[in-house]
Amino acid sequence: MSGQPDQSPGNDSGNSGNSGNSGKSGKSGRSPRKDRNQSSNGLWYLIAIGLIAAVAISVAARGRSGEKMSYSEVMKKLSEGTLNTSQMYEVSLSQTALTWQYPSREDAMEGKGGDFKRFHVPLIGISDVSRAKLEDKLNEKDIHFYGTELPSDLVALLPMLLLTAMLIGAFIFVLRRIGGTGSAMSFGRSRGRLYAQEDVHVTFNDVAGIDEAVEELKEVVEFLKTPQKYQALGGRIPRGVLLVGPPGTGKTMLAKAVAGEAGVPFFGLSGSDFVEMYVGVGAARVRDMFQQALQRAPAIIFIDELDALGKVRGSGAPGGHDEREQTLNALLVEMDGFSTDHSVIVMGATNRPETLDPALMRPGRFDRHVLVDRPDIKGREAILNVHSKRIKMADNVDMKRLAKLTPGFVGADLANLVNEAALLSARREDKRVTMKAFEDGIERVIAGLEKTSRIIIEDVKRRVACHESGHALVASSLPHTDPVHKISIIPRGMGALGYMLQLPEDDRELLTQSELQSRIAVLLGGISAEQIIYNETSTGAQNDLQRATDLARRMVTEFGMSPRMGRMYYSEAQRSPFLHGGGGMVSESIHSEATLREIDMEVKRLVDEAYRTAFDTLTSQRTTLEKITADLIEMETMSAEHMHKIIDANRKGPKLMAGVGTIAAEPATVDQKVELDVTSLPAPGLEAAEG
Repeated sequence: MSGQPDQSPGNDSGNSGNSGNSGKSGKSGRSPRKDRNQSSNGLWYLIAIGLIAAVAISVAARGRSGEKMSYSEVMKKLSEGTLNTSQMYEVSLSQTALTWQYPSREDAMEGKGGDFKRFHVPLIGISDVSRAKLEDKLNEKDIHFYGTELPSDLVALLPMLLLTAMLIGAFIFVLRRIGGTGSAMSFGRSRGRLYAQEDVHVTFNDVAGIDEAVEELKEVVEFLKTPQKYQALGGRIPRGVLLVGPPGTGKTMLAKAVAGEAGVPFFGLSGSDFVEMYVGVGAARVRDMFQQALQRAPAIIFIDELDALGKVRGSGAPGGHDEREQTLNALLVEMDGFSTDHSVIVMGATNRPETLDPALMRPGRFDRHVLVDRPDIKGREAILNVHSKRIKMADNVDMKRLAKLTPGFVGADLANLVNEAALLSARREDKRVTMKAFEDGIERVIAGLEKTSRIIIEDVKRRVACHESGHALVASSLPHTDPVHKISIIPRGMGALGYMLQLPEDDRELLTQSELQSRIAVLLGGISAEQIIYNETSTGAQNDLQRATDLARRMVTEFGMSPRMGRMYYSEAQRSPFLHGGGGMVSESIHSEATLREIDMEVKRLVDEAYRTAFDTLTSQRTTLEKITADLIEMETMSAEHMHKIIDANRKGPKLMAGVGTIAAEPATVDQKVELDVTSLPAPGLEAAEG
């Protein structure tokens, strides 16, 4: 009945804000995109000039040939006398044509005889007998004619040479066009793009919340600018820098900042650009990529999503094949092989470092591993300040409170939050973005779009209100739980008919056994309330049960929180440390059926104990549960302050403060502390009744 959406979008443009044209240091190179455009434009200009010249030559040739007449027409006019010595001047008879002009050049210059004209009679295809008759007729009329010299071989071949040159030029142009990135003729060419400094408007000043990672990369940039400082002490720059961290934390943005600051050629591409169905293509692209970088050394090569290229060889993982292994081998050799050039630095980014080949991760290839982790409360505040520079905010916006309300958010989530708040304010026709818009934006990011127009029948509405009230009352009554922020029965997101929102007061690096037990009890508060009020449950508890069971199983198999199973690790799933709720593979079972049965029994025991705790808590406060349900049906959205007023008004015993007391458990169970990535656990932030 609950759904905690993934707060880790796949966009790694998180921990920064683009402040436009920031100051850059280092030399600025000419944009390769501009060079390509100029080269392409020059070729089009040549083609246009050639076409214009061809048209001009054709028009001039037509003008020289003059008015066309047929052989029979000329013979008729000669016989009738309409063509005579006074009508024909500069008569020329060749193997191909009979030409003359009227009037003569002298008369034309003096303005006599009218407009100057040339006449042309084609003789190609005319028999020798007919040609002889024409010569006899001209001699008979006493018309003097001259023969013409054959043109030289070069002049005769000139049109053919021009046509051949144009065809060759067009063919070369087409080959270059189809030989570009992504074409069928560029199998072995790298798809990396060369970025100039003026093409990248991101610097380290635009990156916030990950100061340690920024300092690591600043050292790389400083070495490229002043290598003598480090070489004087015998130091060398890291051969490769690997950025690892959850999605959305800003790995790609850090690479952009390096490109904007380094002052050296920066090649950027994705790991998938090397992978093709043809064996050997990826390896050829790797070699071509490094060859291009060496020609412009010192240079930086950035490979995003490195896990698409560098997975463990011979692991039998899905999608593995010889092409990927050959591509990886080529990358290993280029980074640290027999003839390696240390003037090219390789940067990689991935959120699945556990899948990378050990040979790729060793020193000498990726010497430095930079963790780009989720920001803490100070980091979130800094990120919010960066992104909020481009919006108009009201005076009541408190960035510290917003940072406190957004634990677990990465840079991409916070950028989305600022944008959602601005859109909500614009929709409400506010002049500035208010704190209320930011708080509503947090719910929008966590729970999804509010569906105010959806029609819910009254019986379902009451059941959802009872369900969410059960979640909220258990969370407010038990120790070691996060404070309730809001309850709502307005549908949101994908199938959520209502939700109860909890927001932690601080960042948690570890969770205790009591806290995990309380989380399971809160998850089961909704189904317990339905059982108490309606004496039956609904299908809306499906996600609640799934999350509660998963958390209980991890307590038994991963955290050693079961006295019966002992302090052992039984889990067979290989979870990714950075991908929430995914990225793991389940290997073949290594446990006996008896052990698996014991694990299932312990999981059931933990879930049953948490259910009894939630059920007893709500049974003892049934009047309070019914009052919260009734007010929630009327208000549809209830704040934490209103809920606590109802609880205080109906309390019969002493007030239980969070952090004290225990939950029923076996006597041997102690309050263990487990250090783990709490973002991979089912978070208590959102308990939603599903439709």
